Amino acid sequence: MATVALAGGGTAGHIEPALAVAREWMKTNPSDKCIFLGTKSGLENTLVPAAGFELRLIPKVAISRKPSASWLRIPLDLVSAVASSRKVVKQADVLIGFGGYVSAPAYLAAALTRTPIVIHEANAKPGWANRLGAMFTAHLAVAHPVSNGKFSDALLAGLPLRSDVARASVASESDWATARSDAKVRLGFPADTPLVFIMGGSQGSMAINAIVAQSVSNFNKKGISVLHSVGKLNALPASQGGYKPVAYVDAMADAYLAADLIIARSGAVTCSEFRALGRYALFVPLPIGNGEQFVNAASLVAAGRAEVITQKEFSAEFIATHIDRLLDAASHAPITGDNQDLDAAQKIVALTEFAMKS
Repeated sequence: MATVALAGGGTAGHIEPALAVAREWMKTNPSDKCIFLGTKSGLENTLVPAAGFELRLIPKVAISRKPSASWLRIPLDLVSAVASSRKVVKQADVLIGFGGYVSAPAYLAAALTRTPIVIHEANAKPGWANRLGAMFTAHLAVAHPVSNGKFSDALLAGLPLRSDVARASVASESDWATARSDAKVRLGFPADTPLVFIMGGSQGSMAINAIVAQSVSNFNKKGISVLHSVGKLNALPASQGGYKPVAYVDAMADAYLAADLIIARSGAVTCSEFRALGRYALFVPLPIGNGEQFVNAASLVAAGRAEVITQKEFSAEFIATHIDRLLDAASHAPITGDNQDLDAAQKIVALTEFAMKS
């Protein structure tokens, strides 16, 4: 019986691919054990136990984007996080990392204990934690081709899809038009009315929410239905006409399928799930970070299924001016989704099994 440690907490962008790989691992190795590493403040505290997996907490190494006095704590916090990670990693047969704050100390712990490491990079531009981990392993997988550095030679695996999105992709293959219409009705919207699905990532976006609030009357005036995921930590607006705000969308696969147009950040998971089920998207990349969200959306733009604007360009005036054009573009976009990521979890499992034998 083998034990697999998985590191990738904080946001759904790190956790959902890790959960998909864990589920695939247990499907093929039912007697094994998967243990997740996380911190007390991340979404993993909800998502991992709900999926039936064990979660071990380690101290968070918080690194502010701008220099501050908090940087003085980084060495102490890192030592503490590595020590906590080591207790789990030394008992594991392999560590699979997915990036983020949790992964960096896990990679260092695995290097110290000589535990095999497998890394999956979801973004088109690898993050700092995975670049650190790549110093200790050659077993790398990516969701997008990377042009330089160690990840340029990685296995092009795609991004593991959450189970509901994968199931919906398979089920829709026989009749995409009916699948989209049925999903719209299941969400409580008229099948013959344009539907816009708006979200700002797993935590929501106050910037996007503010623009949407200014646009509700315009959506209603044009007879456009809107499903708006505002984020659990943000105030929930009142429903108005065809505008339906929710704190969080549980039936995410239905939302992707039903929407004629999606307005969202272009995180790696959002782009992958949209690629599998969505029709047309307006992406508003997060304006912080290393620019990976702009790169994540590039292949979808090239395929004629999306366009990208900056947050500064995104305004109520932009929506009023462009919403008819965007919906027209959506009506001419392919009715089908793209199943290129369906086998991603299987590929990462195979790479992990190879790493354990190397």
